[in-house]
Amino acid sequence: MTLRIVRLGTPRLTDEGLRIGTVRRPPRGVRKERFAADDWYDVWYPELSPSAPLLASAQQAATPEAWAAFEKAFRREMAEAAPSHALDLLAALSHRTDLSIGCYCAEESRCHRSILRGLLANRGAKLA
Repeated sequence: MTLRIVRLGTPRLTDEGLRIGTVRRPPRGVRKERFAADDWYDVWYPELSPSAPLLASAQQAATPEAWAAFEKAFRREMAEAAPSHALDLLAALSHRTDLSIGCYCAEESRCHRSILRGLLANRGAKLA
């Protein structure tokens, strides 16, 4: 039983479990009833994505300094009560069932899911 960090829209692994979309918006041009069938996600959970203004700053972060500023701001957002409790829940669930969280970004190192990985690890999540 583990929690995987994945790129949404990629083929699922056999032991991936429930796929949670930690994205601000659903995939464009995809009908809601196709989200799971087309390997996007089973459940949409935008509370674990950057706020709209912060997402815009991440997309424009062209320097290491700009990315560091985004990371600091996103960590601050995830420290708020609701996202923090959600991260605690995911960390606990990772010891009982297979599940995955993800985003659309091609490069995890420049995506909020890399930050979520660290936050979940700090909470004792069993990561793949």
